Order: sequence, then structure tokens, then C-alpha cells
Amino acid sequence: MKTAQVLVEALPYIKKFFGKTVVIKYGGHAMNNPVIKKKVISDIVLMKFVGINPVVVHGGGPAINYWVEKNGGQPEFINGLRVTDKATMEIAQMVLVGQINQEIVGLIQQQGGKALGLSGVDGGTITAQKKILTQDGNEIDLGFVGEVAAVNNALIHQAIDNGYIPVISPIGCDEQGEIYNINADYAAASIAASLQADKLFLLTDINGVLDENEKVISVLDFATAADYRQQGIIRGGMIPKVDCCIEAINKGVKSVHIVNGCLDHSLLLELFTDAGIGTMVIKE
Repeated sequence: MKTAQVLVEALPYIKKFFGKTVVIKYGGHAMNNPVIKKKVISDIVLMKFVGINPVVVHGGGPAINYWVEKNGGQPEFINGLRVTDKATMEIAQMVLVGQINQEIVGLIQQQGGKALGLSGVDGGTITAQKKILTQDGNEIDLGFVGEVAAVNNALIHQAIDNGYIPVISPIGCDEQGEIYNINADYAAASIAASLQADKLFLLTDINGVLDENEKVISVLDFATAADYRQQGIIRGGMIPKVDCCIEAINKGVKSVHIVNGCLDHSLLLELFTDAGIGTMVIKE
């Protein structure tokens, strides 16, 4: 009976999102634990089988750190952004495109789905431009760190139309062919906006945006977000995540969800249940 009740509760949401596109930014510790990884991938495959079109954009920071250190380097970050010299860029490209992307594609296919691995370079999917960081009035050169200038979603649409789950590495190149590493949250937001996705999920390592009592805020609108930020309730690494959510919604994404990817089947619980499990960010 409990299983039946879950299915009944899920049915309106399955009907609502049938044929719709959702973008999932996959990263954090949910990528490192093989048990959790399998559950996240099974959630994504299930979405596809019930008629939803998932698009996966993945990160890979811990793996990049590992290979940087293995090659005698030391990871360096400024305001949460990786300082990326030429050698680090080559490592990032190798890890994101050659290792993690193909691993996710393989896991999806192991679960019975069909996946197509892409990088932002493929088909000019992501046109990048060098990110300029300004701090205390001074420009800081982060090296080969980029931001999204434009998204060409033709290959993504082709993959979806042919029954594939697109899996995208956040690498892009500029008009001169220079390749840049792009923050996966912002790459996912830009791709979701270009697809006019119904939902964008940011999988992270915490349960969502927390209020002053350290409780998860189920629904967060722009006005409350601005108020909580001014009060210092939204702080640290959550600031860029919420900014990313706001940017995506302002560009046409219906809602953005910050969800703990380490919780069992958090994607399905957030999408298919009344209560949800993370924080849904909406305009008003």
C-alpha cells in the first residue's frame, strides 16, 4: 500500500513533466561514492523512461585536484574559481571530457538508458570567453577560466530527439579556438536557459538553502533570497549557487532546485513528491 501511495502521488508530476526538459548539474560527493552514483544515475534513467528529457551537465573538481597533485602541482582557488594555467587546463580537459564524461555515459547505458557524451567544444555547443575577475578594483588573471558567451543547442536537441540523454562537459572555446574551463553550475544554468528547461537541478553536498534556524527552505523567492543574503543567512559558497539560480530563472528556466545529491533518490523525491526534499528557487 505504501508503494501504491507513492506511485499515486507521483502520477500528477509524471503527467505534468511528460515531454519536458530538465537539466541536472551533477557534481560534488555524489560523483565520488559509487553507491550514491548508481542511485543518481538510476534516477536520471527513470526520468527518461517516464517521458521526461534529462540533460546532464557534470563537474569534476575533486578528480582534477587529484591529477593536478599527482603531476606535482597544487590546486589554487580565488573566490571559488580554479586558477587554471595551461598544464591545469590540459588536465581539466582530460579529466572532464576523457574520464568523467565517458564514465557517466557508461553508467547510464549500464542502467538501460542511451547516453551521448558531449563537451561544450563539440559542434560549438558552448562559446566561451575569458572570465575577468575583479577584486578590490584590481583585475585578477585566472588563466584559462571561461564563462559562457553563447550556447548552440542543436546537438543537444538532436540527441534528445533520437532518444539519448546528453551528458555535457563544461568546456568551451572562444572564436579563436582557445579552450576554457567553465564553472559547471553556470554552464548548466546557461544550457538550461537555452533549452527553456522546465527545471534545473543543482546537485550539491548539503540539503538546500538553510534559514536562520539551519532548516531547509522548501521554496525560496527572489525577494526572500535578497533579504537573507543581506542578513548573512545566505553566505559563503551558497551565494554563487543562489545567484546562478536567479540568473537561470531570469533567462527563462521555470524553477531551479538545490538538492543534496548524497541523499538516496533525491532527484525523484524533489521532482515527484508534494513535499520535495531540497530548496526550489522561484521568481515570486
